Amino acid sequence: MRGKALACLVSVLLSGPALARPVQYHLDQAASQVGFEITSAQSDLRGVMPVASADIALDFDKASASTVKVSLDVGRSEMALPFATEAMKSDTVLFTRSYPTIDFQSTSIRSEGQGAQVQGKVTIRGVTRPLTLYAQIYRPQGSAEGSRDILTVKLSGVVHRHEFGASGYPDLAGDDVRLNIKVRIVKD
Repeated sequence: MRGKALACLVSVLLSGPALARPVQYHLDQAASQVGFEITSAQSDLRGVMPVASADIALDFDKASASTVKVSLDVGRSEMALPFATEAMKSDTVLFTRSYPTIDFQSTSIRSEGQGAQVQGKVTIRGVTRPLTLYAQIYRPQGSAEGSRDILTVKLSGVVHRHEFGASGYPDLAGDDVRLNIKVRIVKD
């Protein structure tokens, strides 16, 4: 009897959250957009940059066990004005001929209020610097409570382009690039 009770206790302990692992997700590219905005001499310019690849693992019980690794396809990025797109891709800004991707790797993730703070390193033009993003996760409208099969993640942050040597056209565009990222992820 004592052996059965001990075996039952061990099975309950081993099946609990202590063994919870991060859940792997893949990106739904059609429903995802990495948006950005920069202040210009005339107005705010907006653009989008497609995701080339993403590796996302989320642990809802222990945010610090979550990881994110994303690569953006800089060559396919677009802004509302064609000349602004060409200027952004030029050698004095993103230099897409030599640096075709922007890469982000999380270094820590922690719960913060109704969302999370994602700290990591971003590499732009071969220069790597710290970047902090603020994330909120939503279930699609009409999904079952507690469902985590399909999620929308909204992220925001700021990149200072001059820190990466992307300093071209300083009279036409400001230093701060505001990120407004909306991605849909699907459980593997």
